[in-house]
Amino acid sequence: MTNIDLLLLPGDGIGPEVMAETKRVIEFFEKQGAAKFTVEEDLVGGAAYDAHKKAISEDAMRKARDADAILLGAVGGPKWANVPYDARPEAGLLRLRKDLQLFANLRPAICYPALADDSSLKRELVEGLDIVIVRELTGGVYFGEPKTITDLGNGHKRAIDTQVYDTYEIERIARVAFDLARKRRNKVTSSEKNNVMKSGVLWKEVVTQVHEREFKDVKLEHNLADSLGMQLVRAPKQFDVIVTDNLFGDILSDVAAMLTGSLGMLPSASLGEVDAKTKKRRALYEPVHGSAPDIAGKGLANPIAMIGSFGMMLRYSFGMTKEADMIEQAIAAALAKGLRTADIKGKAEKTVGTREMTDAILSELEKLAA
Repeated sequence: MTNIDLLLLPGDGIGPEVMAETKRVIEFFEKQGAAKFTVEEDLVGGAAYDAHKKAISEDAMRKARDADAILLGAVGGPKWANVPYDARPEAGLLRLRKDLQLFANLRPAICYPALADDSSLKRELVEGLDIVIVRELTGGVYFGEPKTITDLGNGHKRAIDTQVYDTYEIERIARVAFDLARKRRNKVTSSEKNNVMKSGVLWKEVVTQVHEREFKDVKLEHNLADSLGMQLVRAPKQFDVIVTDNLFGDILSDVAAMLTGSLGMLPSASLGEVDAKTKKRRALYEPVHGSAPDIAGKGLANPIAMIGSFGMMLRYSFGMTKEADMIEQAIAAALAKGLRTADIKGKAEKTVGTREMTDAILSELEKLAA
């Protein structure tokens, strides 16, 4: 039996609740003999700040580097709104991404048939929706230098953020997108703002070159980021894989998320390079949703995105396609039976809590495994 070392970072708000339910799914697959999971846990975000006065400890970072993969719940909340900037909860997540070189963020937007009426768009526009946004995660304006606020005197200040991309950063994210498209519907849409940004000019140029050299069999389209945002709410099913930079990826993936009905439904993966020797790649998996402090501790959170993130881990880190498919099928079956947490209630008369939804998913997994 394959041994898999996991690091769980529950984080803040509803993070610990949805992580606890996901551990039940991990235990299910271990009992099924899919793999032996060795699990460690540590703190990140506000919880780490309360314990260590930093968003992630050096010991937790060591565990992250040693793990085969990382599952993270959620970080942040109003409790830590006034902590030092470098110690804010989100800094823990940013450090994990940067230090582990997790440059590729995969955010699927899938509309389950049972939830098509809960989307903000008409059913015919979203039913059957299955797209993936591949976002460059460690470059661009979030990490570029200089990043300053300068006092100009007389009550005036100047803020500077810097958008920076090198060729190699664009090449590697483009390869991830093209590789993924080959396993799907063989189409990539690259998005930037080459009409007003020099980084966009380089982005389009490099993506086109990678396509010409290595992926001519994949269909490539280019779409300006603002136009793409419009197209996502006009006709989202025209897309397959969308590749874009850190800033536009952050925005467009949230737009795509709401096409599905709820942020509580969507998992994500953050991937690094494949190690030439071990053939493994460092990876972190997390729900798209935030920490939802308003419902934390009440047993109301939707666990589907966290469980789905574990499914993505099985698929992308360990090649366990059968088990990943089982998770997606179990989620779809539970939803088809009418189970809803509050965030996806729609017209349902009754909602279930975090544990009840997981119970239903585990029950469907049992049937699939029989």
